[in-house]
Amino acid sequence: MLIAFDSTQQALRAEMLLEYADIDIDTCPTPKEITAGCALSIEFSREELQEVKEIIISQKVEIKGIFERKEKHYVEVK
Repeated sequence: MLIAFDSTQQALRAEMLLEYADIDIDTCPTPKEITAGCALSIEFSREELQEVKEIIISQKVEIKGIFERKEKHYVEVK
C-alpha cells in the first residue's frame, strides 16, 4: 500500500503520526505513474490499512490518495 501527497509538509506530518502509532512504514519516492504534487510517498502493509485511514482522517492529513499495487500499476483504494 502507498500514500501519495500533494505537499512535502503533509508527507512529513503523516510520517511522524504513523511512526508515533507504531505502524511499520517506509518513505519512498512517489512512483511516476501517480501524479502528485509531492515527490515523497509512504509505503505500509495492507494489514495496517484501516488504522492508517483512521489516523489520516482523524488528524486531517491532506493526501492525494491511497494506492495499491496491482501487477505493474497502482490502483487507488477508496
